Amino acid sequence: MSKPIVAIVGRPNVGKSTLFNRITKSRTAIVEGQPGVTRDRIYGEGEWVNKHFTVIDTGGIDSEDDVITRQVRVQAMVAVEQADVIVFVVDGRAGLTGIDEEIGDVLRRHEKPVVLCVNKVEGTLDSWEAAVDFYRLGLGEPILVSAEHGRNVGDLLDAVVGHFPEDADVEPDESLKIAIVGRPNVGKSSLVNKILGEERVIVSEIAGTTRDAIDTKLTYKEQPLTLIDTAGLRRRSKVEEDLEYYSVVRTLGAVERSDVTVVLIDATEGLTEQDKRIAGYAHEKGRGVILAVNKWDLVPKETNTMRDFELEIRAGLQFLDYAPIVFISALTGQRLNRLLDICLDVNEACNMRISTGRFNEILQDAMAMNQPPSDKGVRLKIYYGSQVQVKPPVFVLHVNRKDLMHFSYERYLENRIRQEYGFVGTPIMLVTKEREE
Repeated sequence: MSKPIVAIVGRPNVGKSTLFNRITKSRTAIVEGQPGVTRDRIYGEGEWVNKHFTVIDTGGIDSEDDVITRQVRVQAMVAVEQADVIVFVVDGRAGLTGIDEEIGDVLRRHEKPVVLCVNKVEGTLDSWEAAVDFYRLGLGEPILVSAEHGRNVGDLLDAVVGHFPEDADVEPDESLKIAIVGRPNVGKSSLVNKILGEERVIVSEIAGTTRDAIDTKLTYKEQPLTLIDTAGLRRRSKVEEDLEYYSVVRTLGAVERSDVTVVLIDATEGLTEQDKRIAGYAHEKGRGVILAVNKWDLVPKETNTMRDFELEIRAGLQFLDYAPIVFISALTGQRLNRLLDICLDVNEACNMRISTGRFNEILQDAMAMNQPPSDKGVRLKIYYGSQVQVKPPVFVLHVNRKDLMHFSYERYLENRIRQEYGFVGTPIMLVTKEREE
């Protein structure tokens, strides 16, 4: 069985994102004293008593009926469908509300393990009196916590892991996760089946056969891989039925939990606006990106056909000039080993770290060859820089004035870094911070 999934649900502003950050030991979820800040599902990794699991933070479920609220509600319900255990967060200060009771009714119908978390209980004095009303939800004994201060979060996690299925895979997942995304009927499932050499995923000429994100494990060159086959992404305006919308949000979730995203492009149709949107989403999430042109066996070949097609893609996806392009055929198996090799290379690039000393040598050489920009007699000074993160690589530059860092010079520095270290298939982020000289 796959790694257990824990979904955090509740009405707006009860502290779900604070609890998510506490469990995942991160600051992934935006925390703000304003309802509705979290709209999409956010994925993170948690660990308790040597048991590893995936955590999903969801937007607040409200009784309003505007478009955004409906979408948030659907997102939360998708998370509930995916989850093995649900943490239902309520506000101990505000007490039981009608929306809490509505959510409780929905969760009881799903017949999944629910851990009732009464949040914002900072002290022990009169705390149980604040929780008495929540017994009315019929979801078992409430666990009183303060996510902000970490109070009783250990007790909460004890209850959560106690509900994990016996056959759940609670070991750390060290595999390279590759999401295969694209428009419907571009050949995602055919690609997975060809790599595996067996019919593990249903393949059909009817667009949209794959509704869920399907994980498949394999090993390539001693590297464990997880291939995530996803439903095809349509234009948002075309997404009308709930089932289709569920497919879209699952696909976006697959991109979020991937290390490398393979964007499939149909060679017989060329690059489309929807391809650009899909690739843009992976780029914005900082994932390693590979552009795979499928059905290349069906394209009539002339001199420079491949070169011209690549130029067309580069012109349409200028923000992805770092992404490698590979021409494949899921039907014949053409260049599939090459695709997997590139996945390994991109993952290595995403995890590459440059020492501070070497990075500053690159900066000094770059500034010597091309002086930083100036404005009204004041020149940009870059005192020093360092790499602070991988997946994606993030570099912090300490400067005299942030406003003097022009986009063109930032692009120049990125190109110099790539000239030295490649960073194939991964975005590079440069962050400027002001400091005194």
